[in-house]
Amino acid sequence: MTDAAPNTKNPSPSPKKRGEYSAESITVLEGLEAVRVRPAMYIGDTDVRGLHHLIWEVVDNSVDEALAGHASHVRVVLCEGGSIRVEDDGRGIPVGIHPEEGVSAVELVLTKLHAGGKFDDESYKVSGGLHGVGVSCVNALSEWLEVDVHKDGEIHSMHFDRGVKRSSLEVTGKTEITGTVICFKADAEIFTTTTADWEIVVKRLRETAYLMGTRGLRIELQDERTGKEEVFEYPDGLRTFVSHINQNKNPLHGDVIHFSKTVPSTDDPNAEYEVELALQYTDAYQETVYTFVNNINTHGGGTHMAGLRAGLTRSLNTYAKKEKLIKENGQAPSGDDFREGLTAILSLKVPDPQFEGQTKDKLGNREAQGLVESVVAEQLGIYLEENAAVAKTVIRKAISAKEAREAARRARELVRRKSALAGGGLPGKLADCQSKERDQTEIFIVEGDSAGGPAKMGRDRRYQAILPIKGKILNVERARLDKMLSHQEIQLIIQALGCGIAEEFNLEKLRYNKVVIMTDADVDGSHIRTLLLTFFFRHMVEVIEAGHLYIAQPPLYKLSVGKKYEYVTDDPTLRELLIERGVSAVTIRDEVTEKEWTGASLRELCRSLAEVEARAVEAIPRWAQIPFDDLLDRWDGAGLPGFWGRAGEQEGFFDSREELDNWVELQRATVGEDAAVYSGPDCGIRADDAAIACGHFAPTEDLVKALLALEEMGMQVRGGGRWTARTAKGEETCQKLLELGRVVQKSAESGFDIQRYKGLGEMNHDQLWESTMDPETRKFYRVELEDAIAADAIFTILMSDGVEARRDYIERHALEVTNLDV
Repeated sequence: MTDAAPNTKNPSPSPKKRGEYSAESITVLEGLEAVRVRPAMYIGDTDVRGLHHLIWEVVDNSVDEALAGHASHVRVVLCEGGSIRVEDDGRGIPVGIHPEEGVSAVELVLTKLHAGGKFDDESYKVSGGLHGVGVSCVNALSEWLEVDVHKDGEIHSMHFDRGVKRSSLEVTGKTEITGTVICFKADAEIFTTTTADWEIVVKRLRETAYLMGTRGLRIELQDERTGKEEVFEYPDGLRTFVSHINQNKNPLHGDVIHFSKTVPSTDDPNAEYEVELALQYTDAYQETVYTFVNNINTHGGGTHMAGLRAGLTRSLNTYAKKEKLIKENGQAPSGDDFREGLTAILSLKVPDPQFEGQTKDKLGNREAQGLVESVVAEQLGIYLEENAAVAKTVIRKAISAKEAREAARRARELVRRKSALAGGGLPGKLADCQSKERDQTEIFIVEGDSAGGPAKMGRDRRYQAILPIKGKILNVERARLDKMLSHQEIQLIIQALGCGIAEEFNLEKLRYNKVVIMTDADVDGSHIRTLLLTFFFRHMVEVIEAGHLYIAQPPLYKLSVGKKYEYVTDDPTLRELLIERGVSAVTIRDEVTEKEWTGASLRELCRSLAEVEARAVEAIPRWAQIPFDDLLDRWDGAGLPGFWGRAGEQEGFFDSREELDNWVELQRATVGEDAAVYSGPDCGIRADDAAIACGHFAPTEDLVKALLALEEMGMQVRGGGRWTARTAKGEETCQKLLELGRVVQKSAESGFDIQRYKGLGEMNHDQLWESTMDPETRKFYRVELEDAIAADAIFTILMSDGVEARRDYIERHALEVTNLDV
């Protein structure tokens, strides 16, 4: 993809009605070539992100129809077989023959890269997919794709396999509606996973619904795999979006400030910009602002962000001076002061957006800054005049922020005089590295001197620096900048990194390429890691965004046999190692069929059993307290039931929601028509107050595959069995399926010396180097900011003063804990 002018084959447009969407509206910019050969070039990667990019391409087409005023309903279905279906009630892709290409417009859109009505000003005034690769790329990267176009009273259908048409466009039925239905299955030959993630899809669709709420768009999401359903419909649009972000914060004023205005472009008299802003102040110390251009989240900001900040500062400053809220000779609050505690969503509709880079995360249109600044200054100024109490509250907070900023500046100057933040002096605790080439260096922030000692001794001093910090650092979520800068351990971190803080922050001055958080694998270590992550997210988020922040993964175990040993970082790896050792000394026998598993066949059996056990945790909600064997008893050779219900001694398993609902009604006839039904922690009632409990299973595709694999090996899944495990210590009888794998692991453990580490201080310097710091053997996790809104919410819930929200979160997720180390 490129932002340069493409090689267009578009003829001079023939006369047609403005907004008409026909075959002539389709403009071809380039052919669909090499997408399957180099998919990452078009969708970023072939992992989870790339898979969901395919969904966004199809959904964005439907949303663009709504943006143009031709659709009001979009439905997304995550189908049981792994395919995804997207439906809309728009005009439908044109079905006529394209005058230049000689094929139907449907075929053209699905087989030519960058062929679409978005490049024709008459069909779409604004579109989020201007630089998108289009649904043709989805077609190329799908195992199969089917399209049904409801248009002109007929259903027009077409089928493709890996981008190649298998049937021509044909009429397959009659219809009274209009719209497009696209169903596709991502190609497993290209993608590492073809399973769509419910949470990722929910986040994106909810965000889109907020942005399109005032346009009347309703988005439905259904997951046929689990029975989950969500509806996203927000008539108040951005107001609701801001309220959602602030739900765990303390607003300073009740109403969300909102305004929208359409203004003419200064460059093109026929073009218009639509500026929509919603904002609310809270008592937080951070600024939370998200900007969108044509529904695209512009993470990098750009000219519209600059316009928003300038307009906000201008209007608040003007009002403060006019009302004499600032001393006549006093210094006015800065823009940063006016934005402390601000939560804002800016949505800009641009006719011809110019983005910087292929990621489309930063707007480059120069005129956008002036237009946004003008609208914000004007509309916010009007609001402040009409709402004096709110205006004074916001300005008082800004003045308080200015005073704190000045206190922080004085604190920095004081610390500089002590060489705490000065570039010429590094903290005494820091064991710096020898290299001055940033790209080669890394710094480990370690927990306490007990870990700092071995780390300093074991490191490669040429490029590895060690900074021990004492105890738990300040929770910066609850502290202003001046208080934070007076905290000694935070001073040490800022000083060691060298990139400054707040308005003095400069990423170019970061002294190390990798900043590594290395803490113990216990509760205290997790808390310290969370406090450090909070600090970086709130005050050095650029370090995260630039990919410099990492978390070291120390080993949980050391396995020794004689003089040989191996470090293991997690339980699944330990299980695999034990299986490898155990299969050589164990034989499993089915006493009914007399079939035996040993050696390689036992290895495969144990792996499938381990997969079943891991997926079983995902399938059954913890609160349901249903033994997995009870679910296995309902295995029918192809799948598992999707729903269950319990009323006293009565229990039932069902394949559909309808069957479950009928069963619940029958139970109510016995226990009472008004009997409460408990369906999980989110249902709003306590389990003890309900006479009936019910819910859905989530038997994933991977669980079904693992169970099918067991049956192919001759293992009886349903109803249990009677197995005998022969080990070096004798025979053991097993009645339950999952016991078999545990017997093998237990046999292997008897030959190992397994040491479990709880802290870095338990290792000597050689062990710490070879397990956690050696680039050849260590395991690091890079911290990435995939969802800033969700990250902001979770840090607010867990680290702020909101006790109720934190308690609610802990109650909701307590049963998800799999390895609580206290």
